[in-house]
Amino acid sequence: MSYKSTEFSNDFIARAETYLEQVKPVAEASLWKPKYHLSAPANWLSDPNGFSRFKGEYHMFYQHHPYGPTWGNMYWGHMKSRDLVNWQHMPIALAPDQNYDKDGCFSGSAVEKDGKLYLLYTGNVWTGSDWTRDLLQVQCAAVSEDGVTFTKLPQNPLISAAPSGDIHPNHFRDPKVWRQGQYYYFVLGSRSRSDRGQALLYRSTDLLNWEFVSVLAQGDERLGYMWECPDLFAVDDKHVLIISPEGMAPEGDLYHNKSQSGYLVGQFDEERGKFEHDDFYLLDYGFNFYAPQTTLDEQGRRVLIGWMSMWDDEKPEAADQWAGMMTIPRVLMLRGNQVLSTPHPELSQLRGTHIAHTGVTLKNEVTLTGIRGNCLELGMTIRAQEGSVFGLKFGCSEDGTEETVLTFDGREGKLILDRTRSGQGPGGIRKAPVQLKDGRLVLRIFIDQSCAEIFVGDGEQTMSARFYPSDTSDGIVLFGDGLAVLEQLGKWEMNSCWL
Repeated sequence: MSYKSTEFSNDFIARAETYLEQVKPVAEASLWKPKYHLSAPANWLSDPNGFSRFKGEYHMFYQHHPYGPTWGNMYWGHMKSRDLVNWQHMPIALAPDQNYDKDGCFSGSAVEKDGKLYLLYTGNVWTGSDWTRDLLQVQCAAVSEDGVTFTKLPQNPLISAAPSGDIHPNHFRDPKVWRQGQYYYFVLGSRSRSDRGQALLYRSTDLLNWEFVSVLAQGDERLGYMWECPDLFAVDDKHVLIISPEGMAPEGDLYHNKSQSGYLVGQFDEERGKFEHDDFYLLDYGFNFYAPQTTLDEQGRRVLIGWMSMWDDEKPEAADQWAGMMTIPRVLMLRGNQVLSTPHPELSQLRGTHIAHTGVTLKNEVTLTGIRGNCLELGMTIRAQEGSVFGLKFGCSEDGTEETVLTFDGREGKLILDRTRSGQGPGGIRKAPVQLKDGRLVLRIFIDQSCAEIFVGDGEQTMSARFYPSDTSDGIVLFGDGLAVLEQLGKWEMNSCWL
């Protein structure tokens, strides 16, 4: 096969890389730049793309605007790792340099074929001034032999129009590809003409010629007007479809972010091209979690990484020439029809100095020797009576004006994350349904400069948040009503993930 010349693309990428080098020192000096969560060298990062394993290395691509810390004309940024722990930045992989993708190389995925790495992505072109309606989206591919330099296929666009029927002709994006039997499949994010979110199913024998199979699944009016970034995979004897719906209305404590990310558990019938499923559940109950993508690690575990930000949120880090970061890698498992999310075990390689405490009654406020910082992992087990209220504050200032508060309220059966007084950036409260298990609450909390990820128990619940404390706000305070005992607490300083 002959491939199109890459000279045009190389020019786009070289100019973008030159600009990034100029602004990178400002981003690197930022108080809020994470140490062990993935972020771009500088400027905008969003949706994880092309999360894959190729020739013994993991590749993470991402939506990237190299010319500013705001959403713009999307490139594909790139980083790679041998172990999902230690990462290095790579040259930009894709630039919007063709007539079919000139207004953005939108999200997509990756798959290996014949020893080469193929990226499948959505090319975007604005056709008018209304960006919610005036757009043309097509499906494209690029290929690489080394996993670093990519060439767009001369056959692009591989799919130049949405299928006919009850399918919106303009909103048609984010292919997630996999191999199953004799076919390659991908699911696409879509919306119906009556504005219901849905996922489309395609298949191919060669990655070049794609056949539309069916509308794989469609939501009701509750599940939003558009499903972005779908991801379908098998776990045990069931299938999970991850979707990121736009336009869901709040329900009680749920769906208060601008957009949501969650999952449907069921069965994928490849003959009928249908996915029969259970109800929708959130993957994360916090403030900042969207557009996750999964891959298999070398041991066959299903690993997820999501974008830890949110559309329309104020992003104070933009003043430091960067915006957006990823979650840590999470291992997904099924218990019944519930997806459990736990930190990838290899992250323990980043642990540094360890401090432990045991047997502390949580009455009023308690500070413990050596338990403070802004780049760390906390693991704790609290034994409590029913109805007890306890928790911890982190990112605390000495004068008490800044704090992010995590409270377990046994009376409500909820874990409450409150960033009303977290410093700069948006505030708000998020709640997750949580119960004591055998009279205990087990938490793992990862704090990294301007983010926190909270894992409950065996991964039953997770909560993610961005927050922006002052440079001296690194205190950690535990509190309670006297009915809870901190059986054990471990704190590890965390080292940088960058090689």
